[in-house]
Amino acid sequence: MRRPAFAFYIGVLIATVPFFTVFILLNGPDLSEEHILNQKIIELYARLKHAEMLNLERRSDIFHLRQHFTTLLNAASKLETVNNSLHDGISNLLKDSQQLLADIQGGVDLQLPSIHHFLPHLLNSPNSLSPSIKLSRGRSGVTMVLGIPTVKRDVQSYLMSTLQNLIENMSPEEKMDAVIIVFIAETDIEYVTRQAADIENQFPEHINSGLLEVIAPPSTYYPDFDKLRQTLGDPLERVKWRTKQNLDFSYLMMYAQPKGMFYVQLEDDILSKPGYIETMKKFAYKQIADKKDWIILDFCQLGFIGKMFKCVDLSKLITFFIIFHNDKPVDWLLDHVVQTKVCRFDKDPKDCKKRKDQVWLHFKPSLFQHVGTHSSLKGKVQKLKDKQFGKVLLHHPHKNPEAEVKTTLKAYKGYTAARAYKGDTFFWSLLPQPGDILAFHFHTPIVIERYLFRSGNAEHPEDKFLNTSVEVLPVSYPDELLYPKTKDGFLVIGQFKDSTGVAEGNVSSTVSFVKVMRLYVHSESDRWAILSEIHIQPAETKITKKSTGKVLRHAVILLYKIEVFKMI
Repeated sequence: MRRPAFAFYIGVLIATVPFFTVFILLNGPDLSEEHILNQKIIELYARLKHAEMLNLERRSDIFHLRQHFTTLLNAASKLETVNNSLHDGISNLLKDSQQLLADIQGGVDLQLPSIHHFLPHLLNSPNSLSPSIKLSRGRSGVTMVLGIPTVKRDVQSYLMSTLQNLIENMSPEEKMDAVIIVFIAETDIEYVTRQAADIENQFPEHINSGLLEVIAPPSTYYPDFDKLRQTLGDPLERVKWRTKQNLDFSYLMMYAQPKGMFYVQLEDDILSKPGYIETMKKFAYKQIADKKDWIILDFCQLGFIGKMFKCVDLSKLITFFIIFHNDKPVDWLLDHVVQTKVCRFDKDPKDCKKRKDQVWLHFKPSLFQHVGTHSSLKGKVQKLKDKQFGKVLLHHPHKNPEAEVKTTLKAYKGYTAARAYKGDTFFWSLLPQPGDILAFHFHTPIVIERYLFRSGNAEHPEDKFLNTSVEVLPVSYPDELLYPKTKDGFLVIGQFKDSTGVAEGNVSSTVSFVKVMRLYVHSESDRWAILSEIHIQPAETKITKKSTGKVLRHAVILLYKIEVFKMI
């Protein structure tokens, strides 16, 4: 039986559409109102489809519970036959349960295949599908769910910079209507715990709000990879790698399915474009409005990046991936799903491609770009870039206060600190050493309201300033020092975060005018360092009656002195 809430929403939709139509006819063709109403109807339709999917899941749960109930009752009946001395209470309970089961509609003569048919090892542990670690506030009912699988990388990790980029390119409203799920696809519990803690420490606000979730699978979820069949003529190591990826994607999709309407598969080494969430939503709703029966909306031309699915369709993909988990790579399996659904055997490849293009829709320009070069498969280098994405921004220019730039850091080629301060390029330094400084000597002392220094960039995300402080030299010291003071008189107002390579913050008004601002390196680095963004924001000058009077008095005195000088 369907839930009453679902039937209610269907009724609302049926009753509402004619009303909107009559309203528009009576009040004239206001296109803006019509567009808004049409958009709301489309969104409601998409949410109803999602509710229907959840309703079917609950019916499936009832079905399986009924099966388990039947199994237990059959076992109890056999026990009663063998042992006639059962307690009267238990015997009566057994009879009542059998009668209750008989009253439930629907038979169980046929049994549908389940995940255990294709991954029988899951039967060995009752918690094989329960996450070993889970950081979640349980957010659901959102429009967009973003899935990011990540594994331990031997060379370098882009995960933190990827999360930072995805979150920064969301509006406040989009952050409330999305979930980002980080799936740590490792079974080393020490590593998983450490990685989850790093994410929680770096993004506490977004973990607490429910925007960001972190999960990891139990070790019992995976089969014995040494017993896999070698397929496609690949060496066993490659078969293990692609089989695990199939299972990783399946687990992530199973977890993500009930959380929203649309699911987007991403990777842990990508860049996004600002406003990507809104762009994807509009494109998806447009296809629904145009009554296009799409399977995939593609927002990146590479691999499995940026592929959007309706959450109601994920069950089909998950089943397909699990059935053939040992046979082919996941991106090939995805192509086979579409091909199986729309292509004919009695037609040529051109006809197949035409049919696939009708359900696999590509959005241009691409919203995501792959920036990693080292694959999770040991020894594999992946240098492919999506040409549809456009040029990757390697530095963020700002208009900063006039200053002389001095540094002890050695610049690489033309990537100098002076040019970076002007916004012409980024600053690229050779290995920073303890005691190195990058200082900005202001031509005129200024009151600093806020600062932002971003290290690393899209092509070299690990070239960060580590263990580096942000310091200022005031014209005069306040009566009460809110910041630590160095031996040479600077106030330490901030620090670069090792995880993101960013130093940002507001400066207390008690500091007043500042002559010099600098970055001070405290430890040796084994990597070069990039400063891709420098933004020093002065406080706005507020003119009061008192200050205006002082200025006028000084002006009068100056004019008087000039006149006296002329007379002399």
